[in-house]
Amino acid sequence: MSPTQYPVFTVGHSNHAPEAFIKLLIRHGVAEIADVRSAPYSRYASHFNHDALPGLLGDVGIGYLFLGGELGGRPADHDCYDADGRVLYDRVAETDGFDDGIRRIMRNADERRIALMCSEKEPLECHRTLLVARSLAERGVAVSHILADGRLESYDDAMSRLVDIFKLPQQGDLFRSRDDVIADVLRRQAQKFAYVGARPAAGRDEWEDAP
Repeated sequence: MSPTQYPVFTVGHSNHAPEAFIKLLIRHGVAEIADVRSAPYSRYASHFNHDALPGLLGDVGIGYLFLGGELGGRPADHDCYDADGRVLYDRVAETDGFDDGIRRIMRNADERRIALMCSEKEPLECHRTLLVARSLAERGVAVSHILADGRLESYDDAMSRLVDIFKLPQQGDLFRSRDDVIADVLRRQAQKFAYVGARPAAGRDEWEDAP
């Protein structure tokens, strides 16, 4: 049984037109967007910028919550990066700020349908799945991804798809359980898609290479 009254969705805004994006949310009864972008701006679709999106959502009665500081894929904590500047999701998940963000999502999901929003179209290429949804699922929360065509894909089905991508056995083998296999493919996928760039300077909250 899920610890929240409602499931948690994820969605990528991608290059959706405003009307198409709103239709996706209404189709699935989303009452609140939790923006998990570290930098809540879109280079190609300004209607998804931090200063425009709340109004767009508010016009149809959907709330907006910014959690990019707590749940973003480019954390300000210098210790969450390796020597090459790649974000280490396991370290992010251990921070107090991340835990606070997850607890906020769970509290809100007890009251309304909430969708985590980032920019990537494909959920398996985004930290909203590889980091945030994973943490929610590990706490027993029911998570599904709203795909670009409007279909829903459960977190478990997404993990099965990821296992297939890496051509590993779905149920594990003599040496590894399914959970072990999923942990392995999540680690590999994070190596491919986690943010890589200049680490924030120790003791500072701003980005060295961010606009």
